[in-house]
Amino acid sequence: MYVILVYDIVTDDAGKKILPKVFKICKKYLTHIQHSVFEGNISTPKITALKNELKQFIRKDVDSVILFSSRDERWLKKEFIGLNDDKTSRFI
Repeated sequence: MYVILVYDIVTDDAGKKILPKVFKICKKYLTHIQHSVFEGNISTPKITALKNELKQFIRKDVDSVILFSSRDERWLKKEFIGLNDDKTSRFI
């Protein structure tokens, strides 16, 4: 399954400690493409593992994570406006 993950962590005192942990978890499963945005192909069990790890740190009252999913990346059109720093285009 192809997934785009976006997170928003409030950077109060607690959030400053949570943010690097959330980033590291997301980086473990997906490709970092822009600030708090990740994408990649991932299996259903790994999506479950990712969500479980994130739930340990996400504060339900102030932080958020959004997962967009599709069966395949080819069903998604990716368009850039401004800087085109597509880190996923490293494939030959």
